[in-house]
Amino acid sequence: MNQNSIALVTGGSRGLGKDMALNLARRGINIIITYQQNKDKANQTVQELEQLQVKALALHLNLSDTSTIPVFVSTLKNALLNHFQTSHFDYLINNAGMGATVPFEQVTEALFDEFLNVHFKSVYFLTQQCIPIINNGGCVINISSGTTRYCNPGYSVYSSMKGALEVFTRYVAKELGHKGIRANVVAPGPIETDFNHGAIRNNPLMKERLAGLSPLGRVGVAEDIGSVVAFLCSEEARWINGQRIEVSGGINL
Repeated sequence: MNQNSIALVTGGSRGLGKDMALNLARRGINIIITYQQNKDKANQTVQELEQLQVKALALHLNLSDTSTIPVFVSTLKNALLNHFQTSHFDYLINNAGMGATVPFEQVTEALFDEFLNVHFKSVYFLTQQCIPIINNGGCVINISSGTTRYCNPGYSVYSSMKGALEVFTRYVAKELGHKGIRANVVAPGPIETDFNHGAIRNNPLMKERLAGLSPLGRVGVAEDIGSVVAFLCSEEARWINGQRIEVSGGINL
């Protein structure tokens, strides 16, 4: 890493993405975050990042509509040029997502398609269109879920898309190795954030049940994840490639 490195963190205005952005900034990495709805919160996060003496910027991105990706990439290119005086960036962290707990028998095709777009199709094509402007020696990190290893009822759609994302990550690592670009998966376990309408944070019984599944006796918090992502972007992690790293406190061992 150097002071001119740039990371793009999708969904970086809050929750896990915000902690990833802050941890990267603490290592001197300039940051571009994306947001879908809350521009004010994104701008607040930018201010926090700038307090860490890095350049930061927030861009709008709606992953539920894949037709907007070429427009976003064009906006990204202009932002790199105008805000960072460069044409390339270094680290792509595909973090943005959505959650819903829906039993398999109740899943509609519309819900399936929304999860497909947000968690897989958009990530696939955003990554594809960003590769020409990622520096050789950079990396791609895709955020998955512990629920691709163990089953949590109501997560059949979410986890299926994350499973596809994990396979895709290995192909990115395989096909982009000649550019020195690495690709890895970070798979969090249960995390107490506002994700999925704060399902864990706002439900003491669920939180207690999930905490009991970990040898460490608690659920995760956002601060458990960002430092791992920052490490994977570092020179120290240069030989980690094509891997799924679960950051879950050992849940369901």
